[in-house]
Amino acid sequence: MGLMANRAAARMQARQTYRTMSRMQRRRSYVQDRMGMKEDFSSRQEQPAEAAPAPAPAAPEPGYVGELERLSQLRDQSIITNEDFEAKKKQLLGI
Repeated sequence: MGLMANRAAARMQARQTYRTMSRMQRRRSYVQDRMGMKEDFSSRQEQPAEAAPAPAPAAPEPGYVGELERLSQLRDQSIITNEDFEAKKKQLLGI
């Protein structure tokens, strides 16, 4: 390929890249408008390192506790076996 052909190919590639990026930005803007999100996540500022850490939760999540209580009641009523209860408990606890 000659010099002119290389330059023309580079220009065509640059135009295609610009068009693709333009389409992506329009799509991102459309989605953000539809979802009510106006924040640009690509330029989000990181929190400073000196910021105080978030406080740890005082108690387990209510859904987590509720699920274990419900399973315990089913086990007590002999609807599920003790093995089923233990398996599900391990699954919920992530063991």
